[in-house]
Amino acid sequence: MNREIDGHTILTGLLGSPVAHSISPFMHNESFRQLGLNYIYLAFDVTTDKLETAVNGLRALNVRGFNLTMPNKNEMCKLCDKLSPAAKISGSVNTVINDNGVLTGHTTDGIGYMRALKKAGHTIIGKKITLLGAGGASTAILVQAALDGVREISIFNHRSASFTRMENVIEKLKTVSDCQIHLYDYSDERILKREISESTLLTNGTSVGMAPHTDASIITDSKIFHKDLIVSDVIYNPRETKLLRLARECGCHTLNGLSMLLFQGAEAFKLWTGKEMPIEIIAQKYF
Repeated sequence: MNREIDGHTILTGLLGSPVAHSISPFMHNESFRQLGLNYIYLAFDVTTDKLETAVNGLRALNVRGFNLTMPNKNEMCKLCDKLSPAAKISGSVNTVINDNGVLTGHTTDGIGYMRALKKAGHTIIGKKITLLGAGGASTAILVQAALDGVREISIFNHRSASFTRMENVIEKLKTVSDCQIHLYDYSDERILKREISESTLLTNGTSVGMAPHTDASIITDSKIFHKDLIVSDVIYNPRETKLLRLARECGCHTLNGLSMLLFQGAEAFKLWTGKEMPIEIIAQKYF
């Protein structure tokens, strides 16, 4: 069903920089069209220094909600009136709902990741996983996995500001989850090999291997993989990173970041509209 933009059209959108490449406008606008909803989703190139001004404008315009992408997810936490439990723990917001001027921040990345695993037929509840990286994607996955009931999570990152921030996130998680969480430096490869050997899932939450640097892989020794290991990557361009190719060649089940992107968008869509995104149609059309 096609709708013309009129005086009743409800605005949603994306704030980030850059955003011209984003697939989110296609996903959401097609979903609105499929369900006959008088909504529109637009992408706005907004850097962090302009974020507060942009958010105040959207609040004044009473837009229904919006997404945040890099570099604005952490800064948005300070601009929300309320935060979901996962957003509060992670210190990151990628979806905002506006209820008559009251902005509530959510993080749907972790939910999207867990739904993607389930869709692929993988179960990690009650099991051990290893995460590579301590940035936004890894943090979102860590928080949701721990809240959902993953038994143990090992995280690897170089000592940096993100390492320190992850330490703070872990301390918060310990107060609301029984998950055993360990944070390690990459410097000791023996520990990395040990933790992966004991894990059901290995996930790359970094940008290593993303286009145009497709020859890079955060894991270079394929002997580290074992046949029962699931290997996933939050990257979706390329669709098969070098990490996933190495893992596939070793007989591992692999999963790229496309499903995570789809399902995190579906969660945002439901928050704004109260309706389920037509996942199968969107996946077939754009994924």
